[in-house]
Amino acid sequence: MNMVAISQPAVTALVPGTFLDPLAIGIVLGGTALAVVLRNRLGDVGRALAALTTLWRRPFSADALLGQIAAQERIAHRHGLFSLDRAVIADPDMAAAIEAAVDGASPEQVERLVCDRVTARAERHRAAIEVWTGAAEAAPAMGLIGTILGLVQMFASMQDPATIGAAMAVALLATLYGALVANLVAMPVASRLKRLARAEASERLRLAAPLAHLATLERARKREIAA
Repeated sequence: MNMVAISQPAVTALVPGTFLDPLAIGIVLGGTALAVVLRNRLGDVGRALAALTTLWRRPFSADALLGQIAAQERIAHRHGLFSLDRAVIADPDMAAAIEAAVDGASPEQVERLVCDRVTARAERHRAAIEVWTGAAEAAPAMGLIGTILGLVQMFASMQDPATIGAAMAVALLATLYGALVANLVAMPVASRLKRLARAEASERLRLAAPLAHLATLERARKREIAA
């Protein structure tokens, strides 16, 4: 009995190099970078790049600073508020508030100073976040531009079948790269930076009341001495 062999369709393995096209990468990454630079100040772009080093840090916590404030309050009770002028404080917001209290600022002024510095810090964070949000918006548009350029090149070279494949690869891969850059790089970075910025702003506002309280210590101490 004759056996009839049934041929199976060949399965083509995916080759990683198939998805690499230098021209499409250049269009998407170069175009996105140019759009980001044109839309933002260079200082904000620099801060956005520097913020990448903070992505995997734990959210900011004010507990350690609150402990330092408590220690400074004990020193002020014992030696007077002016003794804090010699204290070395690494955190700039806390250092500015204590310096203002030593210089005679009222509790309301110290609290306002802390809140103003928190707001200014949040604005700097927002500017860096907007850089990444803008990159997420620009990348798909650059992918679409790459697709249009690839299609134009393909239609312009219809007489030469050998060049149609390369042009079609640029057209398709540019769209892919734009979507990947937007959804797997820029937008996740922006979202994580937003969460970290919100957490830091909320934690730093916890410092306002204890730092404002320092401004009341000198008058309270003088009353105790007088009594």
